[in-house]
Amino acid sequence: MQSTNLQSSKLVRLIILSLLGAISLLLFFVNFPLPLLPSYLKIDFSDVPAIMASLIFSPIAGVIVVAIKNVLYLAIGGGEIVGVTANFLAGLMFVVPVGILYHKYKNVKSIVSGLVTGTIIMALGMGIFNYFILLPAYALMMGWGEMTPELKWGSVTAFIMPFNVIKGIIVGMIFVPLFIKMRRWIEQQQAKFV
Repeated sequence: MQSTNLQSSKLVRLIILSLLGAISLLLFFVNFPLPLLPSYLKIDFSDVPAIMASLIFSPIAGVIVVAIKNVLYLAIGGGEIVGVTANFLAGLMFVVPVGILYHKYKNVKSIVSGLVTGTIIMALGMGIFNYFILLPAYALMMGWGEMTPELKWGSVTAFIMPFNVIKGIIVGMIFVPLFIKMRRWIEQQQAKFV
């Protein structure tokens, strides 16, 4: 009987994560560019369901939702592998700190601390990944030849890092009031899956 309940709980968890991944994909299409930044850098709210999953279940659950969104996006032909990889890495760096800090302290301050920490990690981490891996891979894929260190550094400092900081702030400003409104519901869901 207990193994049946455990299997049922795992199935429900998988269904919830899949639904959150699908919602995340839909929110990915609700995006907008920022003035003065390249048009391919767009703000979207697809990390909100992933953060929700990381709060209800665990930081790994948030990563699974980010992965589901990106796999679905790739499957429908919505992007190329470099952009999808960049989105996955950014989502992972942003969502995991929120989940870790929330599960440690379980309060609004931990959500805010997690969002700030996630924003910093995402901005710095994506700066490093873009400089060493993503920008050279994208240039190779587009047939632009090798990017100079100055061009890579300029792209990272002028576009990539500011974009990720702004994205973290905007998503955080949306998520904190949402969490405050949904806190009781989130805690009820956590109790179901302990």
